[in-house]
Amino acid sequence: MKTKNTDDYRDEVMTHLKYIKEKVDANHKHLKQLNGRVRQTEVSISWMKGIGTTVTFLLGSALTWFKLGDN
Repeated sequence: MKTKNTDDYRDEVMTHLKYIKEKVDANHKHLKQLNGRVRQTEVSISWMKGIGTTVTFLLGSALTWFKLGDN
């Protein structure tokens, strides 16, 4: 046996659930966009670390070679 009050409550709950679903979907889209940006930044940082490691290795090798050449 449903009363008018129960039906109103259910309608109100459904309205709130629809609103919450819209907000969650919007947050999900925004999170996907942020994850893409973070991934691009991680790739850039990895490239910088690789270049820095290579330059350090080459510079260290050159300095070692010159030091050994003096003896």
